[in-house]
Parts: sequence; C-alpha cells; structure tokens
Amino acid sequence: MDQRKDATEATKAAHAQLAARLPRETGEDFANAMRGFISSIPEADIPGAWSLKPYAFLADETPAPTVNPSLWRQARLNMQHGLFEVTKGVYQVRGFDLSNITFIEGDEGYVIVDPLTSAAPAAAALQLMRERRGDKPVTAVIYTHSHVDHYGGVRGVLTPEDIEAGIPIVAPEGFLAAAVSENVLAGNAMGRRATYMYGATLPKDPKGHVDAGLGKAVSMGAVSLVPNTVSIRETGQRLTLDGVEIVFQVTPDTEAPAEMNFFFPQFGALCMAENCTCQLHNLYTPRGAQVRDARAWSHYINEASDMFADDTQVLFASHHWPRWGSGEARRFLRQQRDLYKYIHDQTLRMANHGLTPTEIAEDLALPPSLAAEWHTRGYYGTLSHNAKAVYQRYLGWFDGNPANLHKLPPVEAGQRYVELAGGPDALLAKAREAYERGEYRWVAELVNHLVFADPANADARALQADALEQMGYQAESGPWRDFYLTGAQELRNPRLASETPRQGAAGQLRALPADSMLESFAVRLNGPKAGAIGDLALTIAFSDTGERFAVSVENAVLHHKAAQDEGGGGPAVTLTRPVLIGLVIGETTLEAALEAATVSGPGAQVLGQLLPLLDRFDFWFEIVAP
Repeated sequence: MDQRKDATEATKAAHAQLAARLPRETGEDFANAMRGFISSIPEADIPGAWSLKPYAFLADETPAPTVNPSLWRQARLNMQHGLFEVTKGVYQVRGFDLSNITFIEGDEGYVIVDPLTSAAPAAAALQLMRERRGDKPVTAVIYTHSHVDHYGGVRGVLTPEDIEAGIPIVAPEGFLAAAVSENVLAGNAMGRRATYMYGATLPKDPKGHVDAGLGKAVSMGAVSLVPNTVSIRETGQRLTLDGVEIVFQVTPDTEAPAEMNFFFPQFGALCMAENCTCQLHNLYTPRGAQVRDARAWSHYINEASDMFADDTQVLFASHHWPRWGSGEARRFLRQQRDLYKYIHDQTLRMANHGLTPTEIAEDLALPPSLAAEWHTRGYYGTLSHNAKAVYQRYLGWFDGNPANLHKLPPVEAGQRYVELAGGPDALLAKAREAYERGEYRWVAELVNHLVFADPANADARALQADALEQMGYQAESGPWRDFYLTGAQELRNPRLASETPRQGAAGQLRALPADSMLESFAVRLNGPKAGAIGDLALTIAFSDTGERFAVSVENAVLHHKAAQDEGGGGPAVTLTRPVLIGLVIGETTLEAALEAATVSGPGAQVLGQLLPLLDRFDFWFEIVAP
C-alpha cells in the first residue's frame, strides 16, 4: 500500500504564492533546449542504466500539486534528450545522464568532453554520434573537473587498447587527488548521502523523484576512473588535440577543487564546464564535499568573460542547454558572476553585523535584477544552504554562541527534549497541532527529537514522515525535495540490517594508483582497535606494478612510503593490487590470497594483524534515525 500523502492545503497555498513571484515565461529556455536537435533513441532508454520513460508524467504542462511549480518547469526542460548540434563541429548528447557528453570533430575522430557517470550511457551516446556523424575513433578525452559524473563513464568510450596505447586524457592539475578525496576517502558517506540527494530509492512520479535540478538523475551502472595523461596547469595554456586548438582557463576551488573552462577558437565555442549552468549551483553540496569558494568562483567567471566573450558564438556547459551569440554569452556570464559574488558579499556583510548562519540564510534574498532570471533560481543549490557555506568557509561551523560549542549528541538531546515536553504523547500532540497549521519545519525539528529518543515510536516516525513529505512537495530545489522525500520513505519503511554490508566506492578504489589506494586505507583504520594492539610494520610489494611500500601503524595511525629495496628480510608480502583490495573489502580471504602471494619473514602474521583493523563501511547507515 502506498503510504504517501497528497499535498495539503498549506502546500497548495505555498505553491500559488511562489507561482505569482516567478520570472516571466518567454519560452526561450524551451527553444534553446531543443535547438540543433538531430536525433535520439526512444525515451532515452538504455537498459539497466538509464531511461526517461518513467518521467512521462512531465508531458503535462500543469504542475502536479505535489511538486513545486518552478521545479516542475525545470524538470520538463531536463526531459529534452538526444544528439544536438551546438555549432558546426561541436555536438552534445544531453538527457542520457545527469551530465552532458560533448563531441568535438577533429581531423581523424572525436575529442570527447566529460564521458558521463557510467559506461553504458557513455557508450550509447558515442554510438548515436557515430551513427549520425560517422564511425570515427575517439582521439582524446577531456575531463572538465573531478566529479564522478564527468569521468565515471570513460570506459564506455575508450577500449582497454585505447588506454594501453596512451590516448590523451586531459584534465586540470590536481584532478586525480581531488577525485580521490571527494569520491574515495569519504566515498561511503558521500555515496549514501547521494542516495538522498538524487532520490535514488524514490519512485519516479509526482509524489517522488521528478528531477535533480542539474539534470534528471544519475545513471546506474559501472563507474570507472582512468587517470589523466595530460594536466592543464595554467590559464592561457594551449593544446591541440586531433587538429583542434584549445585555450584553457584553470579555475581551482570553484564548482570543484580541480576544474577548468576552455575555448575552441576555430568554432567560437566556449565550454564553461560546471561553473555556469542554468540555475544556482552549490557552494556546499548536501551530499557532502569541501565547501567551495564563492569569491574565486565569481572571479573566474569574470575572467572567462574578459578572455573569451568577444569571440564566443556559443557558450555550452557540462549540464543543461547552450546559449548563442556573443552578447548573450556575456550577459549570462556576468549574471552568473554576480550571483555568486552577491551571495558571498552579502553573507559576510551580515556576518560582520553578528548574524548567525541560520539567521543569514533566512534573510538573504537576491536583488530584483538577478531574481528576474530563471537561470539564477535554486534548482540545485539554494540561497539558504549556500549562505551557510560562505559562513562556514570563513568562520567555520561554530556560530560564536557558547551554548552551541559542545552540544549534546542527538540521542541524548532527544531524550531530554521529550522529557521536557512532558513525554512522547505531549510532544506529539503539540506537533500534530503545528502540522495542522502547516508549520512543517517546526514539526520536523520537534518530532526529530522523539525519533532519536525512541526510533521505534511508530507515531513519531509517521508524523515526521508526513512533515518531511510536505516540505519535499514545497521544495524548489531538486536535491532538497529528494532529501525530504527519501527521509520520509525511510521513516515509513525502516531498512533491515544486512549481515553483509554493501560497501561504497569499491569500483573507484580498484582504479586508484597504489599510493592513493594505500592513503584511502588510512581512513579505514580503526583507531581504538589499533591503539590496543600497538605498532606494526610490513613491506607490501605489488607484483602487477612492481611497486613496493613500507606500511606501518604507529600511534594508531597508518602510514606508507615508497620502499626502494627488498627490506632486509623483514616482514613482507608480495601480491597484486586487486588481491589486496579484495582482502580489505572482504571479497577474498587471507588464506586464499596467500596461496598466490610471496611472503618473507612473519609477513603473513603482520598482514593478518593489520586487516582486522581496517573497517568495512556499511553503505546503508542510518540518516533519519539513530
């Protein structure tokens, strides 16, 4: 039985109030989203990985009562899919994943920009390009930045032979380190939170997932990471790939720690990566990542305008649809520039008046000139959490109030709030009264205490789910909607504990260089267990790469460094990288691994002591309950 509720009268009233304040609809975005269309595959259906068929309900121009009307419009725009001509020589496949894949026609084949999240959609996009523009080889790949939806599908466009041959893979300097940091070191937590942010477990219907704002959703399937072979280190650096000249602009600490824009002079085409999209982006992403630098972001957009706008005939990005004409490109760039700098400057202005992050987030509003544009609206990022991100970057998580310096953890605080309210029944009675008044934010804050004090309280879970659901229906941001609705779903349908935890980031772990792989093991080391055992030392040699590392545990910290010699007969184990990864994530046993390994001294014993100290992360950890 579907436990989901309809929109309340309070939610319908909130939608009507918002609709009256939205920018004027000119139809320009819908025209741009379809401009240059060549062909597609029916419903963008890619078996096992991607399909727009479940979103057929978005054909209705009238928003459903359970969806914010502004988000409904963005969701309909993100339904456009297929191969598009951006300009002569530049093509995009849009609507096959959260992101776009771009094809540049070179002298011999295709230079690919951003090969999507997973292999199957990337391969389908390449096949469509070849069917319509010629069966040519891939001659180079460019990663605009270090987020997985821009490199994870690379093995769908490159063969193992291409990779072995050293086909140019171009990325901004620091790409690999940033990809490792954002997707592996914190990969399990980030991946779990991403299921909330992108509504991965929600039904695709007007009461569930409708859009991510940045694109429709994230594709499923095999995610890979092939390290880049060429690094772009400085703005103005030029490179010719397959006869195509490219001028680069490095933009570190903008939408990603390692990112770059670039210009194709012969096509008059400017790629703004993910630094300028048709929405307000995240300065802090709710799935979790390093807070981004709004000031630097604005600066680099301004620099791009100065460098390229005069010669730009078309501006395209890694998401959404292009904009044509030098004047329109310049106008768009300047508005996006000012969007991020306004949030930056005004947040700090209010912070210097003593306002806290929550107070700033509640008060901040765009000036009329920016509020009049569709592409400044919070379909992905929001003014609310972006203001808090600016505050966090400069002043940290602490708002200065000593009462917030050492707060009680959620379970203990919850128990005391319930007691203060007069017990569970009294708290629920007050919360239900607030719900009837449409005060859903207060209901969620209040009942959260009871859920954490007593997660088995069915009435508390049900009321909390109802409140989160209405907040989701009202949200203009796709990720906010999905967070609220996924929280409601998990409150109503608690997930059963698994005896064999599913682990996140395993696919990317296998693709890491050995040094980065060992670095990722350090965050798995269980400090209390390691502290009880004491120091360990072991040489690990990889027979598949010829590398040797001295690995040690000292003071409950895992260290590693390159080892140049045989180690003087000390504890050592020689095995392959995949075997070691299998040991760490539990896919193989130590006994099976040692059958094919070479062991020196007490190497097997030390490895046997080390492995139990490395945690295996459960992907499905609780979020809306303790």
